Amino acid sequence: MSDTRPEEIVSILREEIQGYDTRVRRAETGTVLEVGDGIAVVYGLDRAVYGELVEFDTGTRGMVMNLTRDSVGVVLLGAADGIREGGSVKRTGRAADVPVGEAMIGRVVNALGQPIDGLGPIETTETRPVEREASGVVTRKPVTVPLQTGILAVDAMVPIGRGQRELIIGDRQTGKTSIAVDTILNQKGKDVICIYVAIGQKASSVAGIQATLKKYGAMDYSIIVSATASEPAPLQYIAPYAGAAMGEYFIAKGRDVLIVYDDLSKHAVAYRTLSLLLKRSPGREAYPGDVFYLHSRLLERACRLTEEYGGGSMTALPIIETQAGDVSAYIPTNVISITDGQIYLETGLFHSGQRPAVNVGLSVSRVGGAAQTKAVKKSAGTLRIDLARFRELEVFTQFSSDLDKATQQTLNHGRHLLELLKQPLYHPMSVSRQAVLLFAGTSGLLDDLPEDKVRPFVQELADELERTAAPLMEKLDAAGALEEADQETIRAAAEELKKRERATWQA
Repeated sequence: MSDTRPEEIVSILREEIQGYDTRVRRAETGTVLEVGDGIAVVYGLDRAVYGELVEFDTGTRGMVMNLTRDSVGVVLLGAADGIREGGSVKRTGRAADVPVGEAMIGRVVNALGQPIDGLGPIETTETRPVEREASGVVTRKPVTVPLQTGILAVDAMVPIGRGQRELIIGDRQTGKTSIAVDTILNQKGKDVICIYVAIGQKASSVAGIQATLKKYGAMDYSIIVSATASEPAPLQYIAPYAGAAMGEYFIAKGRDVLIVYDDLSKHAVAYRTLSLLLKRSPGREAYPGDVFYLHSRLLERACRLTEEYGGGSMTALPIIETQAGDVSAYIPTNVISITDGQIYLETGLFHSGQRPAVNVGLSVSRVGGAAQTKAVKKSAGTLRIDLARFRELEVFTQFSSDLDKATQQTLNHGRHLLELLKQPLYHPMSVSRQAVLLFAGTSGLLDDLPEDKVRPFVQELADELERTAAPLMEKLDAAGALEEADQETIRAAAEELKKRERATWQA
């Protein structure tokens, strides 16, 4: 007969039941303490982890963003309707994620990957976490393959390589989005998946970009992730990370991806809103202390992988809006220090008719030159120096009327180069046309033309060479070098065209 008494058994069972009940309830479900402004404070989710998805009794989902001793701060990823104090919240046990896959291509989705274009549901079988640790040093390859923007001023002077992070920075209404959209249009037929992330934009602006991409056939290889200004701050906050997760699906399969974040200034503002609502300590300009990490962990996900890790690449074009051209403000300096160069657009240049309004002095590409095609690199060799010399002389000579011949020649050459770099919207150029235009400009073939005739002349010259020297243009498009014989062909075609055009101008 056993020595164990019934009272002891009952006592042990009671303790076990009470302990088990407490563990389950406290770990898996919680209670809303307060809710408002897209934030809920929840008590009882002791085992919740940062970035985890939780579900309210109304069906709305939220993401854990604050962990304190007694409660967790949850940002709502949906409507707050019906969420009340005392309502229950349960853990899902998984990180916030978005659907990914080929079916996303050609669609407009919100920050949660749900379709908002009225074209029906998206059939995907895979999801990826919104937040993911960036690839390590061992998994990365150097940037050696160009990503052509089709914009002459960019490809010649601030080239971008696949896997690079190139910042587009400037005041409002200087053409930042236009450069990004032109770059997307230029990827047609190049097997590059393009993702455009709109953060805090007007819904009408996003609709306009979708219409443009559709008109030029670019939606066939593009995804638009939209978190408009009317949407809650949490959705604007996770939108770029959701876009990066969608891109990582493709780079793991060896594909090349171009992702545009338009714009990270509004992203930082959305994060500041969340942080202040979560009662985090404000720092400079009321941004929280980790605002640098906010963008570094996003932009570090852009890279070019080695073959054993998939071999794909993700090129990021983040956009930052400055106030009155101040690049030394908090967010601009942060993002400049994270990226591999910047394209700086200037209001003065834009209003003077120089479009794209790229400031050559402040724009730089730290790695893209290694990926530039031979023909463009050779023909654009002196372009940056010539323009810098022109800018310097222009400032010193604007009050002087008596100039020596050498100065006049430098100024004339600079003005012709600026005319050459003007380019209309949604007209990206092939590599061969860029090489021809750059060679004609930098070698002085255009200096004796009237300034207003430069652009029509060079376009006609490129058209003429496509008709009469197709093998040369094909070689340049295939990243071939611009050899001495090729230069002579371009020179001869330019002189011949000048004779014909001069007769027309005089008539």
